[in-house]
Amino acid sequence: MPRMLNDPTLPIQRRGFLAMLSAAAVGSIPGEQAAAAVVEPLEDGDSSVATSSITAKTIEEAEKLAGVTFTNSERMMMARSIGDQVAMFKRRLEHSTLTNQVFPATTFNPVIENHPPRQVTVAGPLSNLRVGRTALPEADVDIAFASLVDLSHWIHTKQISCQRLTQIYVDRLKQYGPILNCTVTLMEQSAIAQAKKLDQELARGRSRGILHGIPWGAKDLFDTKGVKTTFGAEVFKNRIPEADAEVVKRLRAAGAVLVGKLSLGALAYGDVWFGGQTKSPWNTGVGSSGSSAGSASATAAGLVAFSLGTETCGSIISPCRQCGAFGLRPTFGRVPRDGAMSLCWSLDKAGPICRHTDDLAIVLDVINGASPLDPDSVTRPLHPGIGMGGNGLTVGIDPKWFDQHEDEDLSVVVHRAIKASGATIKHISMPDLPWESLFGILTAEATASFETLTREDTDDHLAWQEPEAWPNTFRQSWFIPAPEYIQLQRFRRQVMELYARLFDTVDLMVCPPFRGGTLIATNCTGHPAIACPIGMGVDNLPRNVALIGQLFDEGTLLRMSRELEARTWGGQRPPVGS
Repeated sequence: MPRMLNDPTLPIQRRGFLAMLSAAAVGSIPGEQAAAAVVEPLEDGDSSVATSSITAKTIEEAEKLAGVTFTNSERMMMARSIGDQVAMFKRRLEHSTLTNQVFPATTFNPVIENHPPRQVTVAGPLSNLRVGRTALPEADVDIAFASLVDLSHWIHTKQISCQRLTQIYVDRLKQYGPILNCTVTLMEQSAIAQAKKLDQELARGRSRGILHGIPWGAKDLFDTKGVKTTFGAEVFKNRIPEADAEVVKRLRAAGAVLVGKLSLGALAYGDVWFGGQTKSPWNTGVGSSGSSAGSASATAAGLVAFSLGTETCGSIISPCRQCGAFGLRPTFGRVPRDGAMSLCWSLDKAGPICRHTDDLAIVLDVINGASPLDPDSVTRPLHPGIGMGGNGLTVGIDPKWFDQHEDEDLSVVVHRAIKASGATIKHISMPDLPWESLFGILTAEATASFETLTREDTDDHLAWQEPEAWPNTFRQSWFIPAPEYIQLQRFRRQVMELYARLFDTVDLMVCPPFRGGTLIATNCTGHPAIACPIGMGVDNLPRNVALIGQLFDEGTLLRMSRELEARTWGGQRPPVGS
């Protein structure tokens, strides 16, 4: 390699090329003048002289982080030229403003070339939704825990006003929100005002649809015009956006009433935010998990009719498991993310958190579709498939996913419910691959998203400061080599191809949420999933399985989730809120 770089037949040597790039960047700035550094050659054995403070010894130590090894001559040669590379990075930092809302030039497409998604459920309108009760319950608590279909029925039959329903949820947020520590900002005044207008619209004969007058809560990383959006982090707790996130606009247009901004683990990780730890309504001695901590907790406790969360790697699935809620992580790109905090551009997804499967279909139908400000978003048909049952479906299960002692009963419950739905179970065997390496993609992108926190040392202000928390992860992820990031993306494509082949043989998979690398793998492939509670565990917390489906085939997941819900969960309520 050194001989090739010094080959006189090459028109531009690497060092000269980097210097030319640096000079070109300087020359492009008016009023500034390019200047080329003079570099003295290094003698063999002299590792102390370099173009900057980076020496051959520096490179030798850095090799331990990158997992590569060079000879001393190679290190000395790099020390002569690497200053130009560092200068490029510095110039970008000095003259480029990258806010959290700037998407990369590259986009992620979960669809493998020459392997289009196989749509299993191609029909199923929302008109098949169930109305459980025709008469309004007397107790406010029974109203609060009702499904969206029932709430909508009572509103449209004038059994309850939008304003009264909104006040019920506002009062419950006031009563139980402090217990669960799930509310960042209560929006009582604006919510009541919006509800009054919606009542007036109904009086004039105008309905905006099923969500007309339905109160909901937003994970506090979705921008809300004029209302704080804090990302759960101390450094952003006074941040006030100038516009609504796209999904907030869509829900408002559909008549949904935003009653509060709900907690999330700081910068979308965990359940600890600047106000403390959000709790599970089933057991306030434990956290709700995260990062959609408040969304899952408040929804499960009946403090909102539904909520929105986001997932990069488990942030919908995990808190729904801990809180006993139904959460839908859509196919990557189905729901736009503009106006939402970016953590990992090629992984982030926004989706609904509800108390019933049917509710997931209703909310997803409203927020579905591309936005011009999210370059990864697409418009694909949505066939909810509600009421079609499991007949004809093939469900893939790897027995290894249930081989832990505490899962023996869970396996029995899952197999029995799937068979009762009319579906067929096919045992599969997933390979043992280095799934955990995919976290390198997540941490690299997250570190880029919040570069300024690390560089300005404001990450010290975040509440969680353990080795696994964001501040330390951001710092160490600066040492992920760029070539390794590319290699991880290539491995990601291999995983995408593996799952594409798998879904040629099954219509969906069912598994415990964190087994066999499925969580990080399917977040990287972009496949949709539903967190489905199926009963209680021995620890006074709900048990949960994840349903993972074909790309853009959420309807099949909704079909099976409804079957499992009816046979295993049955609308259980947590102690807090009941």
